[in-house]
Amino acid sequence: MTTVISTAGAGTAAAMVPLALGVLLAWSGAEKLLGRSPERQAAGTALERACGGLRNAVRALRAVGTAELAVAGALLALPGQPVAGAAAGCLGAGFVGYLCWAKATAPESSCGCTAREDRPIGPRAFLRAGLVLAGGAVVTGTAGPPWWRAIPAAPLTSAVVLAVCAAAAALLFTEPDSYLLPLRRFRLHLLGHPLGGDGDPGHVPVEASVELLERSLAWEAASGIVRSGLQEHWDEDGWRFLLYTGFRDGTAASVLFALDATATVDATAVPAVRVTVVDDVTGRPVPDALPDLSGRRPLPLVT
Repeated sequence: MTTVISTAGAGTAAAMVPLALGVLLAWSGAEKLLGRSPERQAAGTALERACGGLRNAVRALRAVGTAELAVAGALLALPGQPVAGAAAGCLGAGFVGYLCWAKATAPESSCGCTAREDRPIGPRAFLRAGLVLAGGAVVTGTAGPPWWRAIPAAPLTSAVVLAVCAAAAALLFTEPDSYLLPLRRFRLHLLGHPLGGDGDPGHVPVEASVELLERSLAWEAASGIVRSGLQEHWDEDGWRFLLYTGFRDGTAASVLFALDATATVDATAVPAVRVTVVDDVTGRPVPDALPDLSGRRPLPLVT
């Protein structure tokens, strides 16, 4: 009996792989093919170097996105067919090969992949490619029931497997800030906000200033440019300066915010937040780099 249950559980888990991998590739392909700023994703990456220019890199990115969508469709519609798994495996092998070449020839460049990391290729990139390769191998080597039959037959096992796959995808395919920020906010809600007002107002924690900044209109206006977590901070003349790295129109930039160093959530007025975008190549501020959102709220937070 135990052997039968174990076999059934393994078959259900294997049946979930085409579904999870298909959804992942569909999302990844749609991001590459239909994303708002493919130029920003490809600029400054090893892909741009491999393709001989930004325009060709964007075309290659969209071609990869089309291939990912095609493989995703095969995995979702034909989960029991080895050809679908073989296609996913070939896609993953291509990703691994590209990363090996990029790491060897342009070690300081980013990969230009779905995770949109503006940092050199590291273990996360190889784990992402390896996940696609391993998923394709599992689909090719197993002949379980299609996922639309396995889910009603074993809903609990299916839910657990899909939850594990979703957690792995979130850790590998998204920027850490995208899931660390909600955790930080939950911690603040649970343990109390550091801007609660009991401490010395002249020594507001930097984390508290970041939390206040991320609620501001200035942050909303600059969020499309910011590509990192907090890089540097300092206090000067009553202002707290917060520096982030960014990317705009194919070039690297620095995004500098300034807000009242003693600002707290108990303040009667919303503190003004100033933001400046500086081109890293010229070292000069970029005029009109941010959209005008001053009419969105009663107080003009972007100055």
